[in-house]
Amino acid sequence: MNYLIVGLGNIGSEYADTRHNIGFMVTDELVKQVGASFSLLKLAYYSEFKQRGHNVTVIKPTTYMNLSGKAVNYYMQQCKVPIQNVLVIVDDLAIPFGSLRMKPKGSSAGHNGLKSIEQLCGGQVYPRLRFGIGDNYPKGRQVDYVLGPFDKEEQAELPALIDHSVKMIQSFVNIGIELTMTNLNTK
Repeated sequence: MNYLIVGLGNIGSEYADTRHNIGFMVTDELVKQVGASFSLLKLAYYSEFKQRGHNVTVIKPTTYMNLSGKAVNYYMQQCKVPIQNVLVIVDDLAIPFGSLRMKPKGSSAGHNGLKSIEQLCGGQVYPRLRFGIGDNYPKGRQVDYVLGPFDKEEQAELPALIDHSVKMIQSFVNIGIELTMTNLNTK
């Protein structure tokens, strides 16, 4: 069984620790914990490892957020991963900071990375791990908020939340989405 884990974010040091790059942060930790590393390949930073007999490919698209679907589609084809085995890690304004929710499908909710994946990979029926970043920004300042750094209080909580996200990804690969949602979704 083949799996594709996709961390969404933007390349470039100016985006490194921003809310919009939480997908990159989570996949970095996943790859670190399994003792693997990333290589720059076509359209993405790429890593792979085996977990309980499963082939797991991890990518961080280098296409920028609004073209993420290009990289996801390419690696789905290359690695022969069915859409239900693609897990996208994404920041989510609609849920409070600290909430981690895996879902089997859903709309893009205006998220450009998810919109691109919908358009290029066959719709909304792919799993995603929604990492809540909250919506604590003044009217009209959404872009500044998502492209801004986590505040000091949030930064203190990030390591535990990222670690829990890694556990959710490993559970998704090992036992599937339904049990992972039941056992590990938060708030």
